[in-house]
Amino acid sequence: MTTLRVTEIFASLQGESRSQGWPTVFVRLTGCPLRCVWCDTAYAFHGGKRMSLAEILLQVEAFGLRHVTVTGGEPLAQRGCLELLAALTDRGFEVSLETSGALDISAVDERVIKVMDLKPPGSGEVGRNRLENLAFLSPKDQVKFVIADRNDYEWSKAMLKTHRLAERCEALFSPAAGRLEPRVLAEWILEDRLPVRFQVQLHKILWGEEPGR
Repeated sequence: MTTLRVTEIFASLQGESRSQGWPTVFVRLTGCPLRCVWCDTAYAFHGGKRMSLAEILLQVEAFGLRHVTVTGGEPLAQRGCLELLAALTDRGFEVSLETSGALDISAVDERVIKVMDLKPPGSGEVGRNRLENLAFLSPKDQVKFVIADRNDYEWSKAMLKTHRLAERCEALFSPAAGRLEPRVLAEWILEDRLPVRFQVQLHKILWGEEPGR
């Protein structure tokens, strides 16, 4: 029987990605092999509750929402994540996966929307980027850059150009909370006419750092 360690399952508004603003069920899996400097979900690194696939599906269905996001931590660090993604999609949910980009995404169900990070230098984990993953991104997917300073921005801009990311999928640029003023990043993007979507974290504007929101 497939089981996964789950930190929390909750309903909120999607705070990021192309689905920003949609009422969404979040399944936050426990554990992450990365330690990004600006991580805001360190509480998901340890603990959690072991749940069967059937238990997770039952809780998700009880919310009565169409959109479901599987997140972490790093959800792909648990082998059962791939089965969970497929099972949710089989039940008619619009499913997205939030992943760090450090683990192989090639086996993710093709129906799932992948929201994959590329970690700039300011994250402290730039060496963990698995660039082979870029080949498995499609137009429905998104690649996300969380930017802490001008160096991160220039690195992200170079990655955008080198890998022609805007032709492959949608690119998201977000300021690292508390490290870069959103207005500054917005002005850089406009100045350079970058083909990216600027985003701030909607859930933090509404609820701050409150877990499960």
